[in-house]
Amino acid sequence: MKKILTLALALMATTCLVYSADKDVKQPNGKTKEFVINNCSVTPVRDTPSEASEQETQLLFGEVCEVVERLSRWTKIRSTMDGQEGWVSSKMVTPIDEETIKRLDDKVGVITTLMAVATDTETGEKRMLTIGTRLPNYANGTFDFLGKQYQIDPNCVHSLEAMRREATGEDIVRVAKSLLNVPYLWGGKNIMGFDCSGFTQTVYSVFGINLLRNAREQITQGKVVHSLAEAQPGDLVFFDHSDRDPKATKISHVGMLISPTEVIHCAGWVHIDRIDEMGILLANGERTHHLVQIKRYL
Repeated sequence: MKKILTLALALMATTCLVYSADKDVKQPNGKTKEFVINNCSVTPVRDTPSEASEQETQLLFGEVCEVVERLSRWTKIRSTMDGQEGWVSSKMVTPIDEETIKRLDDKVGVITTLMAVATDTETGEKRMLTIGTRLPNYANGTFDFLGKQYQIDPNCVHSLEAMRREATGEDIVRVAKSLLNVPYLWGGKNIMGFDCSGFTQTVYSVFGINLLRNAREQITQGKVVHSLAEAQPGDLVFFDHSDRDPKATKISHVGMLISPTEVIHCAGWVHIDRIDEMGILLANGERTHHLVQIKRYL
């Protein structure tokens, strides 16, 4: 019994040491901001510093974040694109200085196909990149990233500036429809899985329009459209679930209008449903969401 007790105490001590190491907070230098850049195709951003923690959102390749806090193996970040905060595994991101960040805005390309393969011109290593990924210093099928040059099929990439300048509601809907049947994934924003606002954010990102991350935030942007009769393709529609629960008045879902009678949204998977002034109407007559507001971003 004494040996067992000794072993148990030793294990507890080891566990405490591991826990303490992981909780060893390292705050960023208060005098200067610190930044990191995502160096993986897709990196999960978690609610707490643990692989078992809920995924809040994702970073796509090349997304820049400000460092909020550091632990031994985790970094708390704030996205410079949408302000979303959360924890990422430190090995998934690379420190980057502000001067380098400024150069990332030169000749940006954006992936407009579902997936694209980027090949390191020196090592031949390949990266699978998803729609909406932005490529710094892009020209004629090549781009530079952290001192490395990559080749990519130019048919998969368009100038972000041109996409922003030439965007129409019909163009936005076309990209949205290319994502039909992508499954729902909480916190997802790539073609292997979206949540409702990750879907709308990613589609608009292709056109250089930075939406905030969650439906309750996206509704604060854009211009109000007063009715479906006045709506245009690409307008976003926001819903609550007061049709099920009168107390459920918070915005809980977002979709995109194809027409005044059709909405494309990610609920279970990306699909198209009917819509009227009351909300979403399924083929069997069931109503699943209550329409609250329509917003335009072009």
